[in-house]
Amino acid sequence: MSASLSPETVEALLPEVAELIVNALNLEMAPAEIEPDAPLFGEGLGLDSIDVLEVALVVSKRYGFQLRSDNEDNVRIFASLRALTAHIAAQRSK
Repeated sequence: MSASLSPETVEALLPEVAELIVNALNLEMAPAEIEPDAPLFGEGLGLDSIDVLEVALVVSKRYGFQLRSDNEDNVRIFASLRALTAHIAAQRSK
């Protein structure tokens, strides 16, 4: 993490990113129900590759940067809500 990316910055952005995921995927749950450190795939939130494409699209529209499907860091970026939020906080232009 860069010096400007504090844990408080990520913590403050978590609810916004959780809401973005819930709305983008029409999940029948409250954003606060997404555990920040639970996996987004499989046993955690249960997202699949199509869901990730949807999330990547809304993230790019909302925050002004591209999440590329060929990025070898995607497993790390989409590991959890906290990991995705930290990546957004570090990359966003909006």
